Amino acid sequence: MAMWSRAPRVAVADLLPAYSGCRGLHVTAGRLIRAQRPKERPEAVEIPGLEPITFKDRMHFVPGLAEPKHPAWEREWVDPLHRRGPKYEEMPLYKERPCYTFHQRTKLLEGVKQALWLTKSKLIDGLPKRILSIAEDPAYRIENQDERVKAAISHARFWSAPEIRPERARFCPVLMQDLLHLCRIQQPRFPTLGSRMLAENYRVSATWERETDIYRVCGLNGMLLSSKHPLPAMAGEEEILSTEKHTLPTFYPISPNIDLQLTNVYELHNDTGFRDGYPFPHAHTLYIMESSIIARSFRPEPLRAKMIMFTFAEALARAKMLYGEEPKVLHNPITVQCVATNGRQFQFLVFQLNTTDLQSNDGVKNIIWLDQDQFLYDYAKCLPIIRKKVIQVPAGLSGYCPETFSKFLALYLHGAV
Repeated sequence: MAMWSRAPRVAVADLLPAYSGCRGLHVTAGRLIRAQRPKERPEAVEIPGLEPITFKDRMHFVPGLAEPKHPAWEREWVDPLHRRGPKYEEMPLYKERPCYTFHQRTKLLEGVKQALWLTKSKLIDGLPKRILSIAEDPAYRIENQDERVKAAISHARFWSAPEIRPERARFCPVLMQDLLHLCRIQQPRFPTLGSRMLAENYRVSATWERETDIYRVCGLNGMLLSSKHPLPAMAGEEEILSTEKHTLPTFYPISPNIDLQLTNVYELHNDTGFRDGYPFPHAHTLYIMESSIIARSFRPEPLRAKMIMFTFAEALARAKMLYGEEPKVLHNPITVQCVATNGRQFQFLVFQLNTTDLQSNDGVKNIIWLDQDQFLYDYAKCLPIIRKKVIQVPAGLSGYCPETFSKFLALYLHGAV
């Protein structure tokens, strides 16, 4: 056993008998070097009736003399880089009761489970039967659908960027716009698609109470496809009432507030992001993608939780504008869809808001249909991957999955067919 010591270095071979042909292991003991902490200056002692002698007149430090105290310098102009804001307690929106905020960069630790508890929702795997029937019906397919989708993928991955391996924040928005363009060209077949509008950089804000805390979702996120007509409810009255027996997931001892921003300066405001009189007031589908606006990339589990939170916020803000702030079970549930992608993997979600009474765990719950981890393609390589002189992944597009775009198209056509 080696011990730290200030003794000179000693070789183990000097302590062993001199055997011929025997090798010894050299062990050295170094000195422990510790970082020297800066010396703290002693605080000045004020004696009443005596004026300390300082080095103010000499304009430089003098040992033995006290350090002068200068008055705080105040600028006569407003400098945005060195502006001192008011204290939180002095702000007009300050409240003693804190609020937990979910914004566009929040990553929930427990993912979908935590989002289900926050939104008081029941999760159902897979998409509703109505949307699956649209996806499987060949009458709703686009002419030369597979070739056009492959061309859209190639445009995003190979032609839109000069790099051999472009960043996701660059090709992901291009792929989403190209896929939406393929859906929009179906308007001559389905004229109802003309009563929709795609909005970018919209902001949503929704607040609610859950048990003893206040929660809020706000921020800039994705693109919103809105319509003049609301989406129909996916679940009937019997299925909605059956959610009363559903038990919400628990993740004790982890707090449901974890990873949410705690603040005392906030405004209890519900806003869909559009002014009154907007001709397309009903949210249809929210599209979330990885772009330069959101610097942090999301893994699939936090991304799915983000989808739940923002679709819930859009539905809740709309419900409170229509039915007021009083918590109640909605006679006409509000349905909002969501599609999220990282440029290769897609997540599909349908959210149905059945109640705004979110304070307790009892009563009717909201319903979520989630179809997760659907790959549009496996690889899109400019150069082949070769290992041991064998091509593992060829150059170009490989592993295209046509079912994923069929679901993408079905969500877009839902409400118009």
